[in-house]
Amino acid sequence: MVGTVTTSDTSGAGPAGRVWFITGASTGFGREIAQAALRRGDFVVATARRPETLNDLVASADGRVLALPLDVTDPAQIQAALDAATTRFGRVDVLVNNAGYGSVGAVEEIDLSDLRTLMETMYFGPVALTQAVLPGMRARGSGAVVQISSMGGQVTMPGFGAYCSAKFALEALSESLAAEVGPLGIRVLIVEPGAFRTAFGGRGMHRSRRINAYEPTVGPTRAGVDSMDGSQPGDPRKAADAILAALDAPAAPLHLALGADAVEAIRVAQDRRRADLDSWEAVSRSTDVEAAPG
Repeated sequence: MVGTVTTSDTSGAGPAGRVWFITGASTGFGREIAQAALRRGDFVVATARRPETLNDLVASADGRVLALPLDVTDPAQIQAALDAATTRFGRVDVLVNNAGYGSVGAVEEIDLSDLRTLMETMYFGPVALTQAVLPGMRARGSGAVVQISSMGGQVTMPGFGAYCSAKFALEALSESLAAEVGPLGIRVLIVEPGAFRTAFGGRGMHRSRRINAYEPTVGPTRAGVDSMDGSQPGDPRKAADAILAALDAPAAPLHLALGADAVEAIRVAQDRRRADLDSWEAVSRSTDVEAAPG
């Protein structure tokens, strides 16, 4: 993807800076991205299930923040929030799909109802929001969609099957999206953080029921999740600054890994896939239909 996201309003309505629409803006990456945007003079539509958690952000921003309630699984709330954003600021330049939560448990331990709820929040919600902002971005010929994925969108481990399935799905859709909207002037940025000091391992983490047979494989993952809070190596403020820098870059990546742990884990996973491809290449190629003789 080339070219920076425009900061001008080609329609003639609304403010001159970027207008950001951020889900899950009460804490973590969402809050830090909102604050980074405000530091550069932009405008922010900050959304959360409980908008009162955004009062301090609104108070600090001299009218540049619109705080709205949003459950990303509710289509009516999505439309109402986007209508309010357009009424206040005239447009949305950057959508940040950040709302979500963690989940730990072996595949057999996952209740399907819990998996569906997770997918509604971290896959179908971002898809619905992306679809909702694209008509305006297409009309202006500019904009950006930032998908807050995870290194778990490229790598998984025992106990993270549900969480990573949502992130893998979001990344697949986003790669297709990037190819579709790039020629229209719209950028897609898939952000893949490692372990950062957010609430990922705290009270918001969903924990599936336990089956004793999986303690040797999933038990260490559960223990790691329970003990990680406050000890993660990543700094969310630095992550937010890196995201803004990527959006400003003349040749931005489609995938942006954040944190040394993410870089290392993703590289190992890619090397493993390449090794399988190379080792089994002859077998893979042998399944093609043989060409008819001369």
